Amino acid sequence: MNNDQTKPEKTRKSHKPVYPDYISLEMLDAVIKSGKDPITMMAEMKKALMERVLEAELDQHLSHAKHEPSQDGNYRNGHGKKSVLMDDGTVEISTPRDRNGEFEPILLPKRQRHFKGFDDKIISMYGMGMSTRDIAAHLHEMYAIEVSHEFIANITDAVLDEVKTWQMRPLDAIYPVLYLDAMVVKVRDGKQIINKSLYIAMGINMEGNKEILGLWLAGSEGAKFWLSVLNELKNRGVKDILIACCDGLSGFPEAINATFPQTTVQLCIVHMIRNSLKFVSYKDYKAVTVDLKQIYGAASEEQALEALLDFQAKWASKYPMISQSWQRHWQEIIPFLQYPEFIKRAIYTTNIIEASNRQVRKVIKTKGSFPNDDAVYKIVFLALQKAQKKWTIPIREWQLALNQFCIFFPNRVQI
Repeated sequence: MNNDQTKPEKTRKSHKPVYPDYISLEMLDAVIKSGKDPITMMAEMKKALMERVLEAELDQHLSHAKHEPSQDGNYRNGHGKKSVLMDDGTVEISTPRDRNGEFEPILLPKRQRHFKGFDDKIISMYGMGMSTRDIAAHLHEMYAIEVSHEFIANITDAVLDEVKTWQMRPLDAIYPVLYLDAMVVKVRDGKQIINKSLYIAMGINMEGNKEILGLWLAGSEGAKFWLSVLNELKNRGVKDILIACCDGLSGFPEAINATFPQTTVQLCIVHMIRNSLKFVSYKDYKAVTVDLKQIYGAASEEQALEALLDFQAKWASKYPMISQSWQRHWQEIIPFLQYPEFIKRAIYTTNIIEASNRQVRKVIKTKGSFPNDDAVYKIVFLALQKAQKKWTIPIREWQLALNQFCIFFPNRVQI
């Protein structure tokens, strides 16, 4: 034997953790043949997989496998026990430790006793309007998991950071259409429950897609507060709004034009009709509705004004407030009459934003009141995010509308 012959070098094992990405047929056969409850078996498999991943992470941290010498004097130091909340119940995990106490697992960080998937389940239930007590009862019934209301509240509080980031995000420079609306919510203030106005702004961007621009909460709906909302939108990058659709709140048009002087203000015709019909007795309801339609359904401003005068002559003696209201807001009512039908449909009513508000009301209708402002922001934000997932296509005939905007607003819109 040649003594000069060198021995083959020992191949060192790789210490990178290997995460299984499949379940073999043999594993599934074992579950079936074992006779055990499949749910129990899946929990056991999940536990075994997690412990294996944690061991692989420790290998990587120490830079040597089990029973191999250490380069820096740091070795394994036994295992601890941790109860982890998962989608299918509580699982007790054996967690490896190192002697120096430096090991920080990625899969299951220290002091974390639940998985993100579990958090997402709680946040989803909260976003559907379930209270913390309802969620705790549901988890106990479905998964035999005992969790405190404080635990659930802490998980949902993580949404607030997302709300703040979303609320401060930069916006587009131009929105062809902006919808502004508010709804009333009940919020606890000390020992009493008060009404607060939740302000919502929605824009139609240049691609024709709906976009919630922000949420604001205030003591009551007023033009002064709307002015602060519009200033915030401007500070976040909005330079121009072609048409702003809003309700008939006193001072609203002035607040809009104080921030965006070139913006055309269009009052919501549906709001005008609803406010008008408040004064009408049941026996006159149908006739007044038909006559009002002659006004907002006119083909031109001249025809609309003629219809308004006819309405006044017929109904002013019985319902004087209706014709007075339409005359007072006339300059904010008539802008939509100059546009073609496909633009009229988009701007003569705030129904687009009210459709979103209906989604919000579905969620908050089970709430007698909210404990604080943060609770309002959390649940409304989650409801709107859920609704926004369905907004996958532009509004109807948007390209035609955009071409018309270029004609009506030259030098302000360019395709």
